[in-house]
Amino acid sequence: MRKVLLALLVLLAVGVVAADRIGVRVAEDKIGEQVAAQYNLQQPPDVTIHGFPFITQALGGDYDHIEVTIDDWTQRGVTVTGVKVDMRGVSAPLSEVTQGSAANVTARTATASAVIPYDVIKKEAPKQVKKIGPKGDNLEVDFESTFLGRPLSSTAIVQVKSTARGIAISPISVSSGGGPAVPLALVKRQLTWTVPMADLPLGSRISILEPTPDGLRVGATAENVRLNDLQQRQK
Repeated sequence: MRKVLLALLVLLAVGVVAADRIGVRVAEDKIGEQVAAQYNLQQPPDVTIHGFPFITQALGGDYDHIEVTIDDWTQRGVTVTGVKVDMRGVSAPLSEVTQGSAANVTARTATASAVIPYDVIKKEAPKQVKKIGPKGDNLEVDFESTFLGRPLSSTAIVQVKSTARGIAISPISVSSGGGPAVPLALVKRQLTWTVPMADLPLGSRISILEPTPDGLRVGATAENVRLNDLQQRQK
């Protein structure tokens, strides 16, 4: 009899786990649909709800940690890659999730990150710019110009800064590789531009900028985010 009871308990546990995993998949799909609709995405993002068991979180409507992977995302004509949103302290009533509504879905914090490829940054740059790459906390820019009537190839170190209009890029030093010294003030007038990417998904303003070999990694954190109140970004 003891073996029979043990077998029944194992079967019950397996059934509960299976039901739990089915439930979490349904909830992840619903949240993905909400985010896709909010940001006019061509396909729903990948959503992962952490924590076990899921059913206790679902019944309470409170989730400790939800990750959303959007991959590519476009804002104001600028496409970034590897977009991820890490939401903590998510409140999503079960009735809202099952009905596909975002009216009362909120997150205590939403931390987003993405990479702006250097070719995307170059696309927004003045035409003199030929190459962009990382240089410590700044970027290194190879560019061509005319100085004292002569064509000149130079390299500038530019800083990146987040502003309300986007990511501002401006030279802080310049080297002409043995040619005539080009005044920094002149280079600033020719080589200052803005990449029109100020926010990341879930309404967060970019505040972290980190040059990497693959591109400029940007990050942002928003607090007390309500999905239903977010403004849909134009592509």
